[in-house]
Amino acid sequence: MLRFLILPALLLLSCNPKAQNSPTKEDELKVQFTLPKKLKEVSGITLSKDKKTIWAIEDKGNKNAIYGLSDKGDMLAKIPVENAENTDWEDIISDSQGNIYIGDFGNNDNNRQDLAILKTDLKDSKQIVTKVVQTTKFHYQGQTEFPPKKSNLLYDCEGFVEMDGNFYLFTKNRSKGFDGTFLIFQVPNKEGDFEAKLIGKLKLDGGYNDAAITSASINSTKDKIVLLTHKNVHVLTGFTANDFNSAKIQKIPLNHNSQKEAIVFFDDKTLMIADEKGKDEGGNVYSFSL
Repeated sequence: MLRFLILPALLLLSCNPKAQNSPTKEDELKVQFTLPKKLKEVSGITLSKDKKTIWAIEDKGNKNAIYGLSDKGDMLAKIPVENAENTDWEDIISDSQGNIYIGDFGNNDNNRQDLAILKTDLKDSKQIVTKVVQTTKFHYQGQTEFPPKKSNLLYDCEGFVEMDGNFYLFTKNRSKGFDGTFLIFQVPNKEGDFEAKLIGKLKLDGGYNDAAITSASINSTKDKIVLLTHKNVHVLTGFTANDFNSAKIQKIPLNHNSQKEAIVFFDDKTLMIADEKGKDEGGNVYSFSL
C-alpha cells in the first residue's frame, strides 16, 4: 500500500532536476564508522541492553573472543570466551533480557555434526573474560547425509534470532544450481541436544550475492525479521512462531555490493550493518533507515 501512496510523489520528483540530483537520500547506506584494523572478518554484531556497546565476533580461524566497540568504532574490550572454541562462529545476538548468544553453526561443507548455540554470561565491557553458561546442541531435521549431494547443500547457517523461548535459524544455500531457496528451523532456547524443527522453506530473488543469507535480526515487537545478503536487505513479515511458509518477503536493495556479514536493529526503524574488509572496500559499520 505504501508503494502506491509514494508513487505519485516520485513521479513529481522525477520532473524536478534539482530533486533528482539531491545528494541526500533516506534509503542510503551510510558509513557510521570504520572497524578497527584487528577486525577484518566480522561475522556478527549485536547491541548491549543499553545500546552503548556494539558486540562483535569473527568467524572460523579467528579468536574465541567477543569484541566491544563504541558507537564511534573505538575498541572498548576484547573478552575471551574461556570455555568455548571458535569452530565457526557466524552470528551473535541478544534477547529481550540482554543475554548474549553466539551461533557456532558455520557449516560451509554441510558436514558438521557439532552445531551449537552458546549462551554467555557477558554483561558489560568491563569483564575480563566471559564463559558459556548454556549450550544448545542441534542437528537439522531432514539432513541424513554429511555432506548431502551438491544439489542439496542447504544446511549452512549464518543468521539466527531469538523469539519467545526459541531460536530461529535461516540457512545459507550453497547448492550447485543456486536458486535462492533457504530453510527456517526452530530450536528451543534450552540446554540440551535437539532436532532443529523445519518450519519453513522460502526463496529469495536473484543470484548468490542477492540471495545468500549472511545474518538476521528481529525487531522489538517480534513481527519483523530482516535477512542480510551482500547486496540487499530482505524483510520478513506475516510469519507465526511455528510456521514461516506463509511469510511475506520485501526485498530492499542497498545499492552497494560488499561482503556484508552482520546486521542488527538499532531501533525499529534503523539497522546497523557490518561488512568484512576487502582489498578495496568494506571493513565498515553502516546505518540504514527502513
